[in-house]
Order: sequence, then C-alpha cells, then structure tokens
Amino acid sequence: MDSFTDKARAATAEMRAVFDATPLQRNAHLSERFGADIWLKREDLTPVRSYKLRGAFNAMRKVLADDPDKAVFVCASAGNHAQGVAYMCSHFGVKGVIFMPVTTPAQKVNKTRIFGGDAVEIRLVGDYFDDTLGAAQTWCAEAGGYFLAPFDDADVIEGQASVAIETLDQLGRRPDHIVLPVGGGGLAAGVRSVLGPDQSCSFVEPMGGMSLSAAVKAGAPQTLSKVDSFVDGAAVARIGALPFERLKDIDPRDILAAPEDRICVTMLEMLNVEGIVLEPAGALAIDALGDIAQSIRGKTVVCVTSGGNFDFERLPEVKERALRYSGQKKYFILRLPQRPGALKEFLGILGPHDDIARFEYLKKSARNFGSVLIGIETVDSAHFDRLFAALDAAHFTYQDITNDEILAQFLI
Repeated sequence: MDSFTDKARAATAEMRAVFDATPLQRNAHLSERFGADIWLKREDLTPVRSYKLRGAFNAMRKVLADDPDKAVFVCASAGNHAQGVAYMCSHFGVKGVIFMPVTTPAQKVNKTRIFGGDAVEIRLVGDYFDDTLGAAQTWCAEAGGYFLAPFDDADVIEGQASVAIETLDQLGRRPDHIVLPVGGGGLAAGVRSVLGPDQSCSFVEPMGGMSLSAAVKAGAPQTLSKVDSFVDGAAVARIGALPFERLKDIDPRDILAAPEDRICVTMLEMLNVEGIVLEPAGALAIDALGDIAQSIRGKTVVCVTSGGNFDFERLPEVKERALRYSGQKKYFILRLPQRPGALKEFLGILGPHDDIARFEYLKKSARNFGSVLIGIETVDSAHFDRLFAALDAAHFTYQDITNDEILAQFLI
C-alpha cells in the first residue's frame, strides 16, 4: 500500500495540470532581522490566494474517480474554502452549492461567484456560521450531494500535504525548522505527515482561537467556549478529529499563540516593507518568528504564508490595532476643568510628535469638570511616559482605557 507521502506526491503531480507550484522565496528582510535563512512558502499566490484549493482538488478528484456522475459538491464557508471549492467545481465541470452566512462581506461572495461561474450556486443562510453549516449539511443529505469539509477529511489533508512536497522539491532538502499556521489543522497535519515527526516545527494559532493547544492538553479535541473571529482564516473553535490524530503527539511547547493585535503589526510590516498582502491567518507563521528568534538563529526556516485574501476595507482596523499593540496610540478619558483656558493648558502639554486622533468633549454647565475622550497617536511609545508625567505634574485627572476591551467596543 502506498505511503501517505507517496499519495501526497501523486496528488501534487495531478495538481500541475490545474495550477503551478507556489514559489518558495528567500526573504532577505526577515533573514537579516532574525539572523537566519528564512524562506516563505507563498500560498497567498495560488489562483485563489490560499492553499485551500489543494485539498478541494484532491478530494473532488478522488470522489469523481470513484463516481464520475456525482451530482453535486456542497460546502459551508465564508472565505478561502468556499473559493477553493468554487474554483475546482469550475475546473471539473461539476455543480457546487456553497452555503455562506448572510453576514459574509460582499467582496467574498462576489469572489466566490467569479471563481465558480455557472458551476456554482451560492446560498446565503444564517447570521452565524453554525447555522450556515447546519443548513448546508441538511441540504446535502437531502440532495444526495458530497459534503466537502474544510479540514476534517482525509483526502483534504492529503491535498494540503502537497505544500510539503513542493517545499522539499524547491529547497532540495528538509528545512531545519518549519512554521505552520493552524486553524482546523488540515494543513499542519498534512505537512507534518510528509516531513515526519522528527521535523522541527512550530504550530501557530491565533491567541483567541487555540483549539490545537486545548486538544493536545486534554488528549482529545475540545470545543472552545469563545473564539476571537479577527483571524477569520484560522479562528476555529474545535480542531478537526482527523487532523488531531496526526498532531496529537506534538510537544505542547511547539504550539505558539499569536496575539491578534501583534498580527496586525506583522501584516503592516509585510505590506509596507515587502509589498506582500497577507490576510491575518496568512501572517501567523511570520508573526511567530519573534517568539522563536533565539532557537532559529543561523538555521534554514520555512514559513507558510497561508493566504492573501485581505479586504482592504479592513485596513483602518488593522492599522488601529497595530498602533495600539506597539504602544504608539492610546485612548484615555480626561477630566477637564470647565474654566476658560483649561483646554489650552492641556494642548500646551502635548509634544511636537503627539497627534490628536480623537477628541470628544461635552460641556455640562452644572458640573465643575467635563469628561473628554482623547485618542493620541505618536511616533514613539516612550513619548507617552513624558505626556503622562506632564499631565500628573499639571494635576490633570485621566484614565487610560486603551486596553479596556468593553469601553473600547463602545467608544473607540
């Protein structure tokens, strides 16, 4: 019987009739920064700008080989999986029905429609993904279709493993270390199965969705009670059962948590310095390099940039979160005396590089003080030490609310 690697290599060969191998590019900027030989496996450069079409291709290829008359493929997705399935439905000339939440941004819906063309029907169902998934599975069972899971499918895992096959062929050997983003676990399971359990790996999850970490600690997949959806390509509440079988023996110390706001810093750096557009999940592997900087020095490291489907309407939010994480932007509530000249006194305290990004003041004549919501942006986080010291010296009363998530949701 063929080994998993043999099957993954056969799948990779079949893919070449559909799309080229993605580049493995040495990145001089990151290599110099971390004192290592760092390469990016550019999955953001596939035809659908993510690795997801690999698994969709392999699963559909196998289903159609067994049953050429398979009527319809069904999936539930708000993003990359939907686009991968749509692209492959068009390639194979088969019907696809893709369920997406009603709240899915129009850009993602339109992109899925473009990739699928006449082969795909898009159904917008449910405000939340669980509702969408339930509707898709119910419809699939009634219609007799084939449900294409995004990661909990053996053929999908095998297809994602083609990332490792290409990396080996392009590098000419195994890397000293590979950094893998983790959502549902399909990519990580496939790549690790090819490279072997002795391959040095880091598995990176968004801090607000560490389903692999929870599963490894418990010895079985666990459903997270809460998930931060910002890293939408990897914010998964429960690791796939099949991927976990291939990942359950990893060292918990090899699982890294990437704070969502720090990921924004990485996204902006790659955009501004390298001109590389990455979605939050696509930036996970690069973002974790700082956490392993000491252990990778002088080594050959591969980071898988898993996707580049970034909606630029999100750019202001990404910049906001990046500035807050780096300490260059803060919000605070100032108690301003309601007397002539008080505002001028406050403005005189600001330094030459302190820019007012937000200012909301409501004068209430019956009170001696009024509350002001202020957002300050500066070029160096150290400037805030000087600013707050000056406010203290002038006896202003203020409260830093930058990291108060509840207040931030309403005020910022």
